[in-house]
Amino acid sequence: MKKVIVFSTPACAFCYSLKEYLKKKNIEFEEIDISENETARQEVIDNTKQMGVPVLKIDQEYIIGFDKNKIDELL
Repeated sequence: MKKVIVFSTPACAFCYSLKEYLKKKNIEFEEIDISENETARQEVIDNTKQMGVPVLKIDQEYIIGFDKNKIDELL
């Protein structure tokens, strides 16, 4: 099974939609709030060169935003 991490913030509507999408597909995931976790925030910036959320990490691949096609492809 692939390791799935959702980097998000509490006020992000797209983050909520992404998490609901994963739940509907019965995909287990870890959620990390980057507004409170500076190490995770820096990981996202270092690996994606982006500061926005959501960012999804599937194994070692990052997906910026809520990209259903890319998510389905990697899962």
